[in-house]
Amino acid sequence: MTTLLALPALLRSSWSRLAFATLILAAVVSFTTGCGSSGMSKASLTGNTDVTVMVSSTASDQLSEFDLGFQGITLTSQSGKTATLLLLHASGPPVGAEFMHINGTVEPLATASIAQDVYTSATVTLGSGGFTCIALGPVDGQETLSSANFSLLGPASTVTVSLPSPITVTGASMALSLNLLVSQSATFPDCLNVDGFTGFSMTPTFNLTPLSVSASPTNSANGKVAALDGQITALAAAGNGFTLSIPNLTGPRPLSVTSNSNTVYQGISGNSALTVGTFVNMDGAIRSDGSLLATRIAVEDTSAGDVFRGPLMQVAPSVSVVLMHAREQQGKDFPGYVGGFGSLNFGSTVFQTSGQLTNLGSLPFVPSFNASNMVPGQEVYISIPSFSFNVVYPVATTMTLMPQTINGTVRASTPSGNFTDYTVTLAPYDLFPMLANQPSQTTVENNPSQLEVYVDSNTQLLNAQALAASNTLRFYGLVFNDNGTLRMDCAQVNDGVSVSSVSNVSGSSKVVQTQTIRRAVPGGVPQMITTVRGSR
Repeated sequence: MTTLLALPALLRSSWSRLAFATLILAAVVSFTTGCGSSGMSKASLTGNTDVTVMVSSTASDQLSEFDLGFQGITLTSQSGKTATLLLLHASGPPVGAEFMHINGTVEPLATASIAQDVYTSATVTLGSGGFTCIALGPVDGQETLSSANFSLLGPASTVTVSLPSPITVTGASMALSLNLLVSQSATFPDCLNVDGFTGFSMTPTFNLTPLSVSASPTNSANGKVAALDGQITALAAAGNGFTLSIPNLTGPRPLSVTSNSNTVYQGISGNSALTVGTFVNMDGAIRSDGSLLATRIAVEDTSAGDVFRGPLMQVAPSVSVVLMHAREQQGKDFPGYVGGFGSLNFGSTVFQTSGQLTNLGSLPFVPSFNASNMVPGQEVYISIPSFSFNVVYPVATTMTLMPQTINGTVRASTPSGNFTDYTVTLAPYDLFPMLANQPSQTTVENNPSQLEVYVDSNTQLLNAQALAASNTLRFYGLVFNDNGTLRMDCAQVNDGVSVSSVSNVSGSSKVVQTQTIRRAVPGGVPQMITTVRGSR
């Protein structure tokens, strides 16, 4: 097992580079609404259309990470003709993306020009993939935080994509949404006590639909890209744009970004302060050529050497150390790398809150994120000056609270100032209730299985199911710990995913499975223990 050779150095650093293939999806760019085939004659479909593929996911909170690497994406018309949205050489690295951080949101993948036609089917060819689930419970008589990782490493396989209705490709440009249905795509019986491969499988399942893009989008359903992370690799000669490198295991994924007089800058004075190497978190509007018009550009740390983003797993205040699951990480010490677990010191960290949501001042509670009230489950963006695998706990320069998606069931609602407060119950496998009672935790949550969600006129309501008691929905926003009560400033609501214990999809993929176990040792410091179980 060659993977074992790297383990000693990783264990000494308390950082595990457990990553699977990540994906970028190079696809097609579209902007006029693609309707069904009705009302459009075949004779009127001539020439080519630029199509942009936007990736998204529909997921509960059972998984912490889901990576896929794409080798190809193909559409087939009603007459049997094919159009290629993405085609890579079989021996080349796949184009990758991570789907859990875009649960309910969207990211652009690529642009292609294809023949106008009515397309009735689609296929995706995958070269790699993997998912991660996390559990807390007794292992060998000790309370243990475990991560079970299932990786697809076999030869390229083709999966069928569901088209709810035929897609008419027409006009100068349009967009398509490729949505991963996570619950139907992964099967896993028990993340805590993994023994062999029984019950683990992966069958990626997608929906492909037209995406109506607005010139001034307000949400993920009309072309808004939110909280996109990347590093600037080149500046435009005109001075109003740059090339952004998106974190990706299989190689950097470039995205062209432009700004205008309406772009809002946070953490810097303006466009002139951007340089090659700067890390940004941004919102924007997808354009017809697949580029992004920035509406917000935030720089959380102008001197950052490396950045990490993902949920907190453990907070040990006694030693000022956090353990996090970095679904995305990027920088001079991680060229093109995505995914992993690691511990960082927060003794001198500057704590911040993302400026993506602008209504924090009107909330009926005081939103706060700092060293004394952060809790496991919160999504964070961490910067450090540099990373060394010889340093036990790298020191975090900044830690920024970021928006995240929570799947939960509404129990009640009540007016609260200009907001409606929805009391939402979380599933037992959600990170908040699962990780709240670890031995090293000193921050007490009154009811970590309950989230108060605040909805106002700024909240984008994309749900077809009523926002009412007993219904399960997905809520996207900033989650604060307010004196032991979890409260979300909600930016967007989508239909939810039914709460269940396990998925029941079977598959026969070739896999290598790795289990990582983190134990709380004396003093509450997380310790990494990694074993490779085998392959088939």
